[in-house]
Amino acid sequence: MLIPGKPVKPGAGAVPVRSPQQEREWLRDLARKAEQELTGVQMASMDELTLLPNRHGFTALAQQGLDACQQLEKPATLLLFNLDDFKRTHYLYGRAASDKALKIFADVLRIAFRESDVIGRLGSDKFAALLTGSGTVDREAIEARLEEILAERNAAAHRANDMRFSIGQIEYDALRHGSIEGLLAEADVFTWQTTDSGP
Repeated sequence: MLIPGKPVKPGAGAVPVRSPQQEREWLRDLARKAEQELTGVQMASMDELTLLPNRHGFTALAQQGLDACQQLEKPATLLLFNLDDFKRTHYLYGRAASDKALKIFADVLRIAFRESDVIGRLGSDKFAALLTGSGTVDREAIEARLEEILAERNAAAHRANDMRFSIGQIEYDALRHGSIEGLLAEADVFTWQTTDSGP
């Protein structure tokens, strides 16, 4: 550190002279470190099993989506998905079967929704999709579309279509929810009460 009134030693603060080869190696090291840090950030935001954003990654991306919708004065709707009888599947058929079910359902969501929508795995058997630019949607139509894709996937894998799921939805209201966390908190209570009370 330079201190006023203190003499500077020769060579202090000077940039070290590197050969072109050392310069290239130094830049390669910097690039490797940056790539490792980026990979670490991505892994912290991704569910390793389904390769969808985890809750942390979903909330970050969904908040960006909500911010964009607010700026453009567009609606947004959150859909929550719950795999029915997931714990029973895990108990009866083991971890490999339940992991496969989660991967298949994640693929179904990837296929079913637009690139502008944000999908993620919130944990265990719960998934979410934030539909940007969309108000309240036809839940039955979405369910039929997902079941159609699921049936195609199961037919290709020669599996029985034994996966069932529930869907809940809530439209985003900036005044009531404030953020994606507020929306998730309300949606988690409201939508699962609604779907669980059904037949």
